[in-house]
Amino acid sequence: MRALRFHGPGELRLEDVAAPQPSSDRVVIAVTACGVCGSDLHFLDGTARTGRVPITLGHEIAGVVDDPGSSGIRPGTAVAVTVGASCGSCRRCAEGRPNLCERVAVIGIHVDGGLADAVSVPATSALVIPAGVDLVMSDIDKVEADHNRVRLADGRTLPYDFLVIATGAHTHPEQTPGMVDGEWQRSIFEFYTIDGALALARHLRSWGGGRMVVNVVENPIKCPVAPLEFLMLADWFFHEQGMRDRVEISYATPLPGAFTKPIASKHLGDILEEKGVRVVPEFLIERVEPADKKIIAYDEQELDYDLLVTVPLNMGDDMVKRSELGDALNFIPVDPYTLVSPSHPNLFALGDAAALPTSKAGSVAHFAVESFSDNFVRYIDGLELRPTFDGHANCFIESGFGKGLLIDFNYEVEPLPGRYPLPGVGPFTLLQESEANHWGKMMFRWMYWNILLKGQEMPLPARMTMAGKWNA
Repeated sequence: MRALRFHGPGELRLEDVAAPQPSSDRVVIAVTACGVCGSDLHFLDGTARTGRVPITLGHEIAGVVDDPGSSGIRPGTAVAVTVGASCGSCRRCAEGRPNLCERVAVIGIHVDGGLADAVSVPATSALVIPAGVDLVMSDIDKVEADHNRVRLADGRTLPYDFLVIATGAHTHPEQTPGMVDGEWQRSIFEFYTIDGALALARHLRSWGGGRMVVNVVENPIKCPVAPLEFLMLADWFFHEQGMRDRVEISYATPLPGAFTKPIASKHLGDILEEKGVRVVPEFLIERVEPADKKIIAYDEQELDYDLLVTVPLNMGDDMVKRSELGDALNFIPVDPYTLVSPSHPNLFALGDAAALPTSKAGSVAHFAVESFSDNFVRYIDGLELRPTFDGHANCFIESGFGKGLLIDFNYEVEPLPGRYPLPGVGPFTLLQESEANHWGKMMFRWMYWNILLKGQEMPLPARMTMAGKWNA
């Protein structure tokens, strides 16, 4: 059979391999679809490692049972596959909680995954899709919310009683005049895509210095602290390269300061100033003139650059526009506490697709879904939605030189100084640089692979707490 085999960073090979075999506790699945996760892209660019090489990648798997072994599952049954392959013998597995397996092997990371014609997985990892549930893989033309149906690109329609939209946000550099004309990935770069980040990294290896301008086109953007983190890591990088004195760094932002919240903006702005980064506030870019290497704002303010690092306009999916469900940037207005559409009481939007007064960030999506799931089940049962989501965001920010920051806030409370998670103890400091925060971010990397991907509960509450915070 065919399998896409990973042999190391940048090395993917389509190979013929032996077909997997069933056993007493394993089933063979004919793969219908397998998603390409950001994790897989990190393996390819060398920023993350698999448990072994070579290995078949892919841990977002759906398919049909080809050979059930002795599992009792009927051949041809549609299944989805859980990420973790549980051991079946540890304390958690014995309790009937294989999602918390203490010796879990992540499919596509530690054992062969689903970017292949077939894959062998533990029978406990094959989740049977109930009869009457169709797995549909298709582009979407639009949602016809007034008629409670989704129209697919091939003309089919899917009726619904409830609809949850999670179509994310995407960058659109072409929306800014001049941005992609001639100098794109030559003197103008972005780091919000894998290709863009790799191109920028290659350019910086040989860049001799000059005026580097980092510009946010418009808010909201995915991960609002990412431009700040880039600025601070760039400062560190140029110091390490012995060329910081040859680089002038400016940050042109449409905000009145470095960040969206006043107290955090002052703290982060002070740190940028200490690092020699000039903040240019309320810079609303209108166009780029690549031949003259300058960006021009609507008020005709100009900034010259030798290297422009842009955070392009972020927009919701085009499907949202076709469906007439979104705002001017194709994000879907929803109640900030229940995530339900105010105009369609059976339609919800989660993650970056939602127009919410909080960050478009991974932590926000995680806390939102954790708050939403039980609430949604209540709603299906005819009960009122509870205002369970508070806009909680929690984010480590690498600041360079082995230090980092941490911010924790929600709709009502902006980022404040303090100690986290234990009041007065920490070990992490809020809105202050510390080595502990840097190691906290490194620790979170471990938690991502060993807790989040295993489906285990994070040791953090979905709702923000004021414990450990104090007024600035």
